[in-house]
Amino acid sequence: MAEKLRLMAVHAHPDDESSKGAATMARYIAEGHDVMVVTCTDGGAGSVLNPAMDRPDVLENIIEIRREEMARAAKILGIQHRWLGFKDSGLPEGDPKPPLPEGCFALVPLEESVPSLVEAIRDFRPHVVVTYDENGGYPHPDHIRTHEISMAALDAAADPAFDPSLGSAWEVQKVYYGHGFSRAKLQAFHEAMEARGLESPYTEWLANWDANRPDVMDRVTTQVECAEYFEIRDEALKAHATQIDPTSRWFAIPQDLQREVWPTEEYELVRSAVDSTLPENDLFAGVKV
Repeated sequence: MAEKLRLMAVHAHPDDESSKGAATMARYIAEGHDVMVVTCTDGGAGSVLNPAMDRPDVLENIIEIRREEMARAAKILGIQHRWLGFKDSGLPEGDPKPPLPEGCFALVPLEESVPSLVEAIRDFRPHVVVTYDENGGYPHPDHIRTHEISMAALDAAADPAFDPSLGSAWEVQKVYYGHGFSRAKLQAFHEAMEARGLESPYTEWLANWDANRPDVMDRVTTQVECAEYFEIRDEALKAHATQIDPTSRWFAIPQDLQREVWPTEEYELVRSAVDSTLPENDLFAGVKV
């Protein structure tokens, strides 16, 4: 593809961009396109998930540290990056669950949060936007809110009557939901590991999988070949050192096995103003410059 195209990915927290669709973004950067990640929250409520980083000084400066991690990941991926800067809502746990903290992203009214994303869309003018589905990919309040703000902002950004001070109206040609944890994908890796005589990190996860839970692969319309960029994806993940333990199951599947068994990342086309034949293998399929 000779034309330079623009892709925007809207994510809830710093590190989400590296665990969801990072190899796709790295591929498009390598092909000469522009990619911007918009991060909705500051990541300040995230737990330290890497034992090596679980120190008092890290917890005291978690927002600043996560900003630095995001900057490193963006550099590794080659992407542009923009913060919306909302307060991380955290993931409420317990029964009953505690209330969300006052002023957090999930509680900010859409009429207050949407304009910031509209401005980002109108500034960058993406041809394609990737965001989360109606369940947020998983039911974290910030992920669900990211879906809501994304869909509202896409409509508002295309409306010339919506706050012209935020820039000229811009209609995105294609909108996708990114999809990650597929049972079919985990099963394929599990079987390939066992066939090699290796211990699968997914044995317990698969055994406890709800048989009534639909597989996201039933919704996937688009699989982007990006195996060549799995190493970049993993380096970007490791840049988020507070969130990613380099000894965790994120990295338990050898890369050569990943490239052989499942060399793609998955998406669901949910809006399109252009013609594109499904299934697709390219987020930019049918896009017009």
